[in-house]
Amino acid sequence: MKTFLKVTTWAICSATVLNISAAAFNSPSVSATPKNGIYRKGWIDFNKNGRMDVYEDPSAPVEARVQDLLNQMTVEEKTCQMATLYGSGRVLKEAVPVEGWKLEIWKDGIGNIDEQHNGLGEFGSEYSFPYTKHVKTKHDLQRWFVEQTRLGIPVDFTNEGIRGLCHDRATYFPSQIGQGATWNKQLIARVGEAEAKEADALGYTNIYSPILDIVQDPRWGRAVETYGEDPYLVGQLGKQMIMSLQKQNLVSTVKHFAVYSIPVGGRDGKTRTDPHVAPREMRTLYLDPFRVAFTEAGALGVMSSYNDYDGEPITGSHKFLTGILRQEYGFKGYVVSDSEAVEFITTKHQVATDEVDGVAQAVNAGLNIRTHFTAPEDFIIPLRKAIAEGKVSQKTLDDRVADILRIKFWLGLFDNPFRGNGEQAEKVVHCQEHQDLSLEVARQSLVLLKNENQLLPLKKSYTKLAVIGPNADEREQLICRYGPANARVKTVYQGIRELLPDASVVYKKGCEIVDPHFPESEILPFEKTEEEKHMMEEALAAAREAEVVIMVLGGSELTVREDRSRTSLDLPGRQQELLEAVCATGKPVVLVMIDGRAASINYAEKYVPAILHAWFPGEFGGQAVAEALFGDYNPGGRLAVTFPKSVGQIPFAFPFKPGSDEASETSVYGALYPFGYGLSYTAFEYRDLVITPERQGTQGGITVSCKVKNVGSRVGDEVVQLYLRDEVSSVTTYVKVLRGFERITLKPGEEQTVHFRLTPQDLGLWNKDMNFVVEPGTFKVMIGSSSTDIRLTGGFTIHE
Repeated sequence: MKTFLKVTTWAICSATVLNISAAAFNSPSVSATPKNGIYRKGWIDFNKNGRMDVYEDPSAPVEARVQDLLNQMTVEEKTCQMATLYGSGRVLKEAVPVEGWKLEIWKDGIGNIDEQHNGLGEFGSEYSFPYTKHVKTKHDLQRWFVEQTRLGIPVDFTNEGIRGLCHDRATYFPSQIGQGATWNKQLIARVGEAEAKEADALGYTNIYSPILDIVQDPRWGRAVETYGEDPYLVGQLGKQMIMSLQKQNLVSTVKHFAVYSIPVGGRDGKTRTDPHVAPREMRTLYLDPFRVAFTEAGALGVMSSYNDYDGEPITGSHKFLTGILRQEYGFKGYVVSDSEAVEFITTKHQVATDEVDGVAQAVNAGLNIRTHFTAPEDFIIPLRKAIAEGKVSQKTLDDRVADILRIKFWLGLFDNPFRGNGEQAEKVVHCQEHQDLSLEVARQSLVLLKNENQLLPLKKSYTKLAVIGPNADEREQLICRYGPANARVKTVYQGIRELLPDASVVYKKGCEIVDPHFPESEILPFEKTEEEKHMMEEALAAAREAEVVIMVLGGSELTVREDRSRTSLDLPGRQQELLEAVCATGKPVVLVMIDGRAASINYAEKYVPAILHAWFPGEFGGQAVAEALFGDYNPGGRLAVTFPKSVGQIPFAFPFKPGSDEASETSVYGALYPFGYGLSYTAFEYRDLVITPERQGTQGGITVSCKVKNVGSRVGDEVVQLYLRDEVSSVTTYVKVLRGFERITLKPGEEQTVHFRLTPQDLGLWNKDMNFVVEPGTFKVMIGSSSTDIRLTGGFTIHE
């Protein structure tokens, strides 16, 4: 039996709590029952005292259960709830519970266990697959905490989930930057639903997803893990993921809070400090997706970041973790730290005298659970010292632990600790429905960047094709540590061969993603090795024999992921040289980019007739790309990031302030491809813009609609984008801001009316006094196919 309790039930009157607690403690004493007898009809005797305590009563209000349990906990038990134990093969040495655990610090319980037997770590697939074995093993571990600890507090099982569930052979979806390129809210909701079903069947209760950071600097390695550069787009897509996960009674833990995604100079690694972001920009851009997550989607988890803001470490900041997060946004869940964020307070930021002081700063700021790839006692022991020395008060300790317990009650863990069903997991995880969805996401993530003289779609009558490039048949380096382990990847080469079984399709790698001297080769020339010469010669020979050449270039886990920031946006390694050499053969060339960030592919834009961007498209990317290249699918994705022409233009991301892209006689300017951009094999016509009302008060809403018609000869998707400009304001605002988008599918000749609703939140700004207000004045409405391809304009007035 599970109890599904809404967050709103947490707030109950204190008198009720006191009455229930008093009744419980005045009950007659009953001798302790054997551990195997704690499972009663309709309840579990977690503390083994033979009676139903309030926290064991499924019918009691959540807050009463929390307080009753807190009252029974020792300091040792409370502090253990505030730590993560990384799963087997990561930090936890044993695959299953052993007798020695009674001597470990978690004999008093643990807050959560991360990545338990998910296929990572030294045990590999031994306990992650088959799924029946995984669920049984997880139940055995949960049973140890329920039966062998004094109070039997269940564990919250956490796991990553930004490209699908981070579990052995789960469904592998495109990267978040590819999901962002779909501009499809309903599709992202379906991704969340699929991931939630797989996670629930496998016994996970808390998923570290989505990432709500915006990528305003494409050099940053984790650009691939974001939904894009615009806060509105990121917030709306993230909202769908959060709601889908939590509908399945899982916690969505969003990350990384806050101002994490703009490390100085775009450098990741051990930089991760000193974001150069002014307060108004921080609020408008970097915090807004999180505001949506908590105030609109109700996310119950959040990960605190390890950077500082204006010299104050976020994980030690009461302003961020309590003032903004809980008091402003009304966050009701618990905060986990990103790896080493607590330690960085002392070791990197050096604002604490020792680890005890650093731990105290984090806990006092609002941190609930420390998460890091080291033993939990590394945090728990300093925390106990901080409490003993009075650096953390008993009230603060109780408040932090209560937050954790509320989530565990919301999850239903005190009514059914053994979540997950092995037989169900065998049916659900990587089922055909989810595979079909992954393929559809890959399709919708494709962005057609160029199609000169309608070279695409290619004719299926070609008999000789060359597929060339380091990403053409790559699998291993396209699998992310934050997605499913042992994922099956269908490559572009494989997809084309399957689509054209009667054609001669020749594959040659041509070069590696990076050369032996990378990244020094980005600034100095080096002679090619004999192996490099041979690879390129083979590729050129294949190109000369082919009727058409499909180049598959870009990046991989070697160039773009966490700790993979770059100082250039050009094609890495020998790829540019390979591209130019193939183009010199005179054969028709199509470029397919598989990458996780914006790239300054200026040569390709000028000389390659057709370019298709596929991002990191997941396990069915090769099929999706092949379908798009040969006309079985009409690409309709849009860029979620701006492509600059040069790394020297950075910072260069949407939305833009006035004058931020002015012409210059001494430097390149303008975007290679603008935010929201993408082509189609068909054409769309916009008409009949309607804005109602044309005058409205500061607290009123505005409705906007227009008609869009497919005037081409193919079925296709159009992403209808609504932008606003505040014509005159008290502070400098952006040239235009995204405030609505809808992806629609239209048959040739079909027309559809698209509706948008603008709220005061969409119209407001942070004024001179840093108050969020809607200012009276005129607003320009712009609707179009990209941020620069505006088809319809109108306006409305806001009055006092």
